[in-house]
Amino acid sequence: MELGMIGLGRMGGNMAERLRRGGHTVVGFDRDPKVSDVSSLEELVERLAPPRVVWVMVPAGGPTRDTIHSLGEALDAGDIVIDGGNSHYVDDQKHGAELRAKGIGFVDCGVSGGVWGLQNGYALMVGGDDDNVERVMPIFETLKPEGEFGFVHSGEIGAGHFVKMVHNGIEYAMMQAFGEGYELIEASDIVKDVPGTFRSWQEGTVIRSWLLDLMNRALADDPQLDEIRGYANDSGEGRWTVQAAVDHAVPLPAITASLFARFSSRQDDSPAMKIVAALRNQFGGHAVEGAKGADSPGADVRPPV
Repeated sequence: MELGMIGLGRMGGNMAERLRRGGHTVVGFDRDPKVSDVSSLEELVERLAPPRVVWVMVPAGGPTRDTIHSLGEALDAGDIVIDGGNSHYVDDQKHGAELRAKGIGFVDCGVSGGVWGLQNGYALMVGGDDDNVERVMPIFETLKPEGEFGFVHSGEIGAGHFVKMVHNGIEYAMMQAFGEGYELIEASDIVKDVPGTFRSWQEGTVIRSWLLDLMNRALADDPQLDEIRGYANDSGEGRWTVQAAVDHAVPLPAITASLFARFSSRQDDSPAMKIVAALRNQFGGHAVEGAKGADSPGADVRPPV
């Protein structure tokens, strides 16, 4: 097939390359002229023969909204837009309605695979009308891993990004569990080979996984993790997953806790923990540590006479 790819970053650029290797013609547009095939979105549309297919691979939120709105002005009835970014499923429904009014099809596609997707293929979670999904299946067949798995048409518009959102929420919890397990083992006085312990789990255990493989790669490069600060950002899907759980009254204690743990990682000196320390000091006389650069207020705190 012939398609346009908007956004040629780490994911979009590799996806365009995998598609080209699979025999497709890809016209790419990016703000960086060094990697772009055309100078503007309008030129990209002109280069494609109708009916066109344009894949959007830009950051979620404003950049995606602006790009899809511009495509709605530039494309013709019968064309199809695929949003392969990490958009919120609620936005998908708005974008689908906006394009449908102009006769333009819309498909949302959650993509997982990261920087390894060029080599291994991408897991694809798709939402959209049956006819539109069927039209672009050659693209999905090339991008997905070889074999039976790695692709699902999850349902109507928004379904693809909804299940990708939940996928990322599960990923948050799994990563947090590995991190907590590492910290506990590392704190032990009796375990002498922490990296070796995690390497031993790669075969034969019920927790073996690609995440565990990647963790072992990281430990091989930096066994004590001395080069990494304990700061973890979140890209949005974790928050959306927790909010969807609230909306549907579904309990997600593990995923919710893993999201809040990331928030905690960004606090060098947690205000909440200051209150906890102060209260422990007040009711029990427990020692507290002074702020950085200050002396401790003292550990021997007695109740007033």
